Amino acid sequence: MFSIGDFARHGRVSIRMLRHYDAIGLLQPAHVDANTGYRFYEAAQLARLNRIVALKDLGFTLQQVQAILDEQISAEELRGMLRLRRAELKAQIANDTDRLVRVEARLHTIEREGSMPTEDVTVKTIPPVRVAELSAVAASYGPEDIGPVISPLYPELMGKLQKAGVTPVGPAIAYYMDTEVGDGSVVAHACLPVAVDPSPDYDFHVVDLPEIPTAATIVHRGSMDLVDSTGQALARWIDGHGYRSVGYPRELYLETPPGDMDKWVTELQAPIAAP
Repeated sequence: MFSIGDFARHGRVSIRMLRHYDAIGLLQPAHVDANTGYRFYEAAQLARLNRIVALKDLGFTLQQVQAILDEQISAEELRGMLRLRRAELKAQIANDTDRLVRVEARLHTIEREGSMPTEDVTVKTIPPVRVAELSAVAASYGPEDIGPVISPLYPELMGKLQKAGVTPVGPAIAYYMDTEVGDGSVVAHACLPVAVDPSPDYDFHVVDLPEIPTAATIVHRGSMDLVDSTGQALARWIDGHGYRSVGYPRELYLETPPGDMDKWVTELQAPIAAP
């Protein structure tokens, strides 16, 4: 048998926790010395302790743990519950990580409030370009909705181009349009410039993006997760110089080294018109 201290060490729990489990009848010692009141445990009780800790980590209350253990849950059933909980926790971590990125991006935007670019903004004409494209609908224009929708389209499009024997002739482009639903959702288009005619044999679309007669452009350096601050700086410039926006900015991905979004270079091309 083990003293309560030794059993706690083997079970990787606290003595205080074992005393609490004993008090509520969840895990009682195998023997209690009548004279000293010392608690002693058997190695076989580690199995019950493991189930208690695992079920607690799954989010069950101690009362629920008691009920589950009374039903004598099998090890395989418990493993299944733990696998499910592991998947849920991974998804939660991914969501929390994405949320942290969005918070940092918004903080970055707030920190840049009041600064207005001058020489950073260029007004120019964006010539028409023929592109191969894939598109998908995002719930909103927010980065938390756009990124997961448009990012997978580029490797998919590249794979389709390679299969068709078509080679891109320029850097990637993204553009956006409101859906007809009118609920704030947008159609995100992932594009690669090509020098081929449309064909029904392709499993992608070949379209001609029209000229943007007048565009206010600015170069964003770094991850697109932080593009909001650059985009809003461009918006302040447009408003401050008496122009009005007439559509979503195009994104021209000038440099996109794989695996290092901090080194990306993207030109935002916002269509503008005189007031």
